[in-house]
Amino acid sequence: MSEEPGPYEDLVRRRQENIGRYFWRAHRAFVALSVRKLAARGHTGLSPAHTTLISHLDTEGTRITTLAKRMNITKQAAGHLVADLAKKGYVVSAPDSTDRRAVQVTFTELGWRFLHDAYELKGEMEQEFSAILGEERFKQLRETLDDLLAHIEDEKDVVE
Repeated sequence: MSEEPGPYEDLVRRRQENIGRYFWRAHRAFVALSVRKLAARGHTGLSPAHTTLISHLDTEGTRITTLAKRMNITKQAAGHLVADLAKKGYVVSAPDSTDRRAVQVTFTELGWRFLHDAYELKGEMEQEFSAILGEERFKQLRETLDDLLAHIEDEKDVVE
């Protein structure tokens, strides 16, 4: 004899099927896969937080306060990540030439290599996803996400 579903089973199912949860899971899976593939290219010992910070670093350098805003973390947390990446050889930090109170973070040679590898890897991953979904479905996925983001992305929440 089977039991009747409890009052929360439908809530749990709906929570798991929520589109926001799918976006969250897809993002986490993409980042985790990227970190694994970057490690295979020699970029070991990096966490998703490290790779996220690097992705927010402008090619001419970025202040720690800007990195913190872009990542939606505290300045202290961004500072810790920058210090860790500096120890690993990916970035250097120095006083900003326009404001000595601010700290500017720039890529090292290893950081530039990481950036190059990451861009190559993203192209490879898109090819893999296209092979899984088929070219047309992958193109539709991109277009659908573009359309959706055009309507829900809040410009004031996006820090350039």
